[in-house]
Amino acid sequence: MKHAQVLGTFPAGSPRGSWPAEELAARLRSQGRAAEVVMDLATDAFLVVAPGRPAEVVHVDAVEAASAHPEQERYTAAS
Repeated sequence: MKHAQVLGTFPAGSPRGSWPAEELAARLRSQGRAAEVVMDLATDAFLVVAPGRPAEVVHVDAVEAASAHPEQERYTAAS
């Protein structure tokens, strides 16, 4: 199994489908960060992941806050 840092989760049943996940991934890529969208069938959710990093879940709010403050090096892990 490949390791990836989960940067955000979005329910697959959302009316907008994968768009919110794709938008977050695009915003992160525009900041020079590796990000891709994958589907987690077990949880029926779209995940925004940074490939090749240790598995770690973060709150989407933390990602959005970090996007507003690009000087932050890493995202805050969820508790």
